[in-house]
Formats: sequence, structure tokens, C-alpha cells
Amino acid sequence: MKIFTTRHQIAQYFTHKTGKTIGFVPTMGALHNGHISLIKRAQQACNEVVCSIFVNPTQFNDPKDLEKYPRPIAADIAMLEQAGCDILFNPPVSEIYDNNEKWHLNIGNLEHLLEGEFRPGHYQGVMQVVNKLFNIVKPDLAFFGQKDYQQFMVISKMVELLNMPVKLVMCPIQRETDGLAMSSRNVHLTAYDRQHALILSKALSGVKDSFGIADIPQLQLQAKQLINSEPGIGLEYFEIVDGDTLTPVSSNTKSIVALVAARAGKTRLIDNMLIV
Repeated sequence: MKIFTTRHQIAQYFTHKTGKTIGFVPTMGALHNGHISLIKRAQQACNEVVCSIFVNPTQFNDPKDLEKYPRPIAADIAMLEQAGCDILFNPPVSEIYDNNEKWHLNIGNLEHLLEGEFRPGHYQGVMQVVNKLFNIVKPDLAFFGQKDYQQFMVISKMVELLNMPVKLVMCPIQRETDGLAMSSRNVHLTAYDRQHALILSKALSGVKDSFGIADIPQLQLQAKQLINSEPGIGLEYFEIVDGDTLTPVSSNTKSIVALVAARAGKTRLIDNMLIV
């Protein structure tokens, strides 16, 4: 696996790579099998796969959260090598950002719903860095996990608005055997928190299993009550919405998704499940 730390190195490498399909998996590191599943999916569709590891400062609302974000780079490199990834792009912050950059892209209400309400400004930071990474790597396809469902929608909107020549691929959530969605933040969970965090996937599965039996407000209420009764879990939101807009389900809705965010102890977790 080749490791590049500057945009110049990437550009130089791909100068002679005409005709190859380039797949891209952008990450913030602390890799787990969910990330590796994206690498594997990219390998099936592309000639060459680039993974980036960059802990992006502009998408953190809380400086302490940025500070404590796990950065096990040696373990990450070993995982990528074992997975057969072709290229790792691991730049310093100074390679990505100048000191006085301004960025804002109007994507409408999508930015302010759900995650946007609890993490204002977060998605502007996500779009800012993904835009930069797309312009550096110039991938044909980019692969993202369904766990960050709203993020995928945000990036899709950015690609549409900026007319970027990249196809986005959403890949299924990878779960532990007990149902917990794989996440880099899971390393912060105590044994107690981890056990109680299972209520999130249980609540989502309950909605899926009962869909069509009870109406949506009732399903939503039951899921919230279930999570709120779990020790050590602080619910932020549980919503059942239109999968294409994240707005309330209507007669025009083709897909439905349930999304949840909660704190297990001090660790914030998100999860979702496609219902229809």
C-alpha cells in the first residue's frame, strides 16, 4: 500500500493512471470492520482504491470531542494493508486547510434537521472537507456507510449542486453480533454503557417488525419510551421519516427510515434502519 501525505503526491501518482476506475473511501480513522466493508465494496467496483484518514476539525462542535477522537494510525495502516487497500491518503491539517478559509453551501433544511439540530454547523464542515478530498483524489466512485444516513444525503446534495463528477455509493450498516452498529466511538463505551446501548438497535428492529401493525406516531412513541426507560441512555431523537427527504412521511413517500441518536454514558451514538 502506498501512503501519501500531500495533495501533490496524489496528483503526481494519478497523472499516469488514465483509464482506471478510482474508488474512494473517506474516513476519520479508528477503523473497524464497517470501514473495511467499504474498502471491499470499492474493490469489487474499481481498479484502484484510495482510503483517506483525516480527522476533520471543521465538523466538530466541541473541541474536547475533537481532542479525544481516537487516532490509532499504526493499527489503521495494518488493517488497510490486510484488506489490500491500494493507497492511503493521510494528510496533516495544514495540507487541507489554510488559516482563514470561508465555506458555506446552502443545502436548505436538510442541514438543520436531526443531526443538524443537535450539531449546528457540523454538515458545513463535512461538506467542506469532502469537497476538498473529492477535488484532490478525483474519484469515479465514493463509498459511504449507511450508518451516517443523513451525511450521505448531505454529500449527495453537495455533489448535485456543485455538479461534481463522482458517483456516490451507500453501503449497508455493519453490526456486531449483538446488533450494536459498528462505530469508531464504540471504543469509549464502558462495558455497562455498551450493554445498555443495545437498546438502540432493538428499538429500530422493533419499529421494522411492527411496521404496518401500528401507525407511525405510535411506533415512534413506543420506541422513545423503550429507549428512555433504559438505564444510562440519554435519548436525543428518534424519528421515522421519508427516506428521501428526512421530512414527515406523506402519500408520496417511497422509502421510510427510522433514525436515532442517544448518549450511552458520555458517548454519543447514532443508528438507523431502513423500514420500507
